[in-house]
Amino acid sequence: MRLVLQRVSQASVEVDGCIVGAIDEGLLALLGVAKNDTEAIARKLARKVLAMRIFNDSAHKMNLSLSDKDGAILVVSQFTLVADTNRGHRPSFDQAALASDAKHLYHCFVDECRLAGVRTETGVFQADMRVHSINAGPVTFVVDSKNLHP
Repeated sequence: MRLVLQRVSQASVEVDGCIVGAIDEGLLALLGVAKNDTEAIARKLARKVLAMRIFNDSAHKMNLSLSDKDGAILVVSQFTLVADTNRGHRPSFDQAALASDAKHLYHCFVDECRLAGVRTETGVFQADMRVHSINAGPVTFVVDSKNLHP
């Protein structure tokens, strides 16, 4: 799994002109699922994201997690994050999970966030979405499950 994580002051996603998910202060998580990803990876990645200390404390240091801030997370599926762009000019999506597997693992990630008590909003899997965000900082991280410690 690969995730682009942005600290936002607000974010929303719309499908067919209707807002389907929206948050104020929190995290926008764009999530790509690869072929070899598992439920265990999805759940571990969600726990890592919720524990990452990327919000400012009173001294303006990044010492607080999303849970500490009582913030929300907006999770949007984005298979293009697992594209291979190393050869030629057309991205290869050979490493992307099949849609049915990706949808299941996307929901595992979302469920883990909800089980942790974090307000969790989502886009619509495989829909043509319009994502709007106001990046706070800006603060943006790329998190790859390959780098998770056991």
